[in-house]
Amino acid sequence: MIDPSSIREKSIELGFSACGFARAEPLCNLEAVFNDWIGKGFHGEMDYMKRNIDLRLDPELLFPGSKTVIVLAASYYNEDYHPAEPLKVSRYAVGRDYHKVLKKKGQGLIDWMAGEVPGMKARVFADSAPIMEKEWARRAGLGWIGKNTCLIMPGEGSWVFLAVILTDLEIEPGIPEERNLCGTCSKCIDACPTRALHPGGYLISGRCISYLTIELKDQIPDDFFAKTDKWLFGCDICQEACPWNRFAKESTIVDFTAKTVMGELKPETILQMDQAEFDEIFSAMAIKRAGLEKLKKTTAFLNDGGRTEHIINDL
Repeated sequence: MIDPSSIREKSIELGFSACGFARAEPLCNLEAVFNDWIGKGFHGEMDYMKRNIDLRLDPELLFPGSKTVIVLAASYYNEDYHPAEPLKVSRYAVGRDYHKVLKKKGQGLIDWMAGEVPGMKARVFADSAPIMEKEWARRAGLGWIGKNTCLIMPGEGSWVFLAVILTDLEIEPGIPEERNLCGTCSKCIDACPTRALHPGGYLISGRCISYLTIELKDQIPDDFFAKTDKWLFGCDICQEACPWNRFAKESTIVDFTAKTVMGELKPETILQMDQAEFDEIFSAMAIKRAGLEKLKKTTAFLNDGGRTEHIINDL
């Protein structure tokens, strides 16, 4: 069995904030909860959430031979970046695409582990497969899932990305975090302008600004115009309201530093942008996920109260 402390030390060297371990076993406690969330329609139009539920709940099906789940957390907090009007972009999307960054760093940890234990098998996932990252992080003892549905880490808060490594190595598991240290606080719930946070701990995706500006392919419903608060891509309101984020630590990963272009976005720039410009400006950034058409729709919506189609067609 490889020493967990040596893996943690290497992960910190690679830029991760924390590293934890959990036994790879079915997440039986989440099956009813997840199906209830789907059954209530809280997943919105994200039909992919209804697929591969068995893979989400059992790491053995996703990576045969799995014995341990290694959970890696990486801070993306940048004290100097503050989403600003006229077009706000969530903190997580202003630097290099976290999928690429975390996967590369996670693979670096696997390569090091393979040098320590020849013949070991492992695979890294960075929001790239049906995995319940937050639950695995909780089981690994990294933190608890807060009322804002984000993982909250003591001494760090929720401005963190998560990556997961499934491996056939036997590694001593951590102690699951059974406490929920949100207590009676409801600041995130109260701060959400669209009431997307259900008091029962659910996220009602169809009301979430992040969903409306990223996942929803159609135009944002007009009745959300006064509530989207100029968010072009994503939303940070519930995290900004969380008292635990006063402990946020500056990211040590240079790739997550906000690119200069993010402070220069103007509605006319987006609305007049062609595909080539879009690809060049947002190269290797998470904001590309929305696509140019979606960004134009959201920009026009935010600036014209829903007359999106009219404005785009007039360009």
